[in-house]
Amino acid sequence: MSPSTSVREISERVKEESRFVSSLQETVARVIVGQRYMIDRLLVGLLTRGHVLLEGVPGLAKTLAVKTLSAAIETKFQRIQFTPDLLPADLIGTLIYNPRTGEFTVKKGPLFANLILADEINRAPAKVQSALLEAMQEHQISIGDQTFPLDEPFLVLATQNPIEQEGTYPLPEAQVDRFMLKLRIDYPSKAEEREIMDRMASTRDLPRVERVTSPADILRARDAVDAIYIDDKIKDYIVDIIIATREPKAYGLDLEAYIEYGASPRATIALALAAKAHAFLQGRGYVTPQDVKSIGADVLRHRVIITYEAEAEDLSSDDIVQRIFDHVEVP
Repeated sequence: MSPSTSVREISERVKEESRFVSSLQETVARVIVGQRYMIDRLLVGLLTRGHVLLEGVPGLAKTLAVKTLSAAIETKFQRIQFTPDLLPADLIGTLIYNPRTGEFTVKKGPLFANLILADEINRAPAKVQSALLEAMQEHQISIGDQTFPLDEPFLVLATQNPIEQEGTYPLPEAQVDRFMLKLRIDYPSKAEEREIMDRMASTRDLPRVERVTSPADILRARDAVDAIYIDDKIKDYIVDIIIATREPKAYGLDLEAYIEYGASPRATIALALAAKAHAFLQGRGYVTPQDVKSIGADVLRHRVIITYEAEAEDLSSDDIVQRIFDHVEVP
């Protein structure tokens, strides 16, 4: 079978398996005004088993978007409000002693669901945030000497307020690296703001969200994403981007003074997978360099750790990542 025939067959499969995407987007749009970027990136996470961190000031529909998406897929949804007094057992569960039998029984925590909304995750200390690590990486939870696999799809969608706000804790690097994407959610446009007012300034309930797809559809779509063709030149391009965050001088970039740590190998995997999912959402069976560029900032902004010197010059990780994408040769 020739490569072109293979790609053609993959594209047909992608078109077949991605039919639910437009219905899902339309259903969510009945509740959420605008925020198409956020919804598409949440779908990328869902299609790649990639957890998503959403950052933005309160009131931008981050929580509502996740709740609406969950209702449209008919999965088990669990919202966990992170607070400074939360304990790890409040997330994963604990062992309960029964004095009559003298035995311990497992009481499962709220992490035993499909879509987990970790609301304001950076308002809880590191010991609580670290309770998520095993679930996020290995899709299992250990309580006592027992380990429980989590049902698929399992996805952690976390919201956080900007770190400058009162009462926030910075997320540990090990935790941040487990999020495939970090999204920066901004204010709506003037026209969107007016539509929000027209639609929401009412005492009526929000529109009812109908189920338009199922977990089985999502799992089939994941198989289609895995099959999407990615050329060797694009694979090399992805690796070049990641290596440039660690060794910028090797690519003719004068950024060493601004980068404390470059992206980890997990970023390489995440960028390739996210680019495939981006192609899937466009109905294509192959990845283009533009897919990599479109999703690149979301994959790298939280993995490229900048120095104090960069902060002093008012440079963000987004600025550094953009310079790398502008400089590294596109295949």
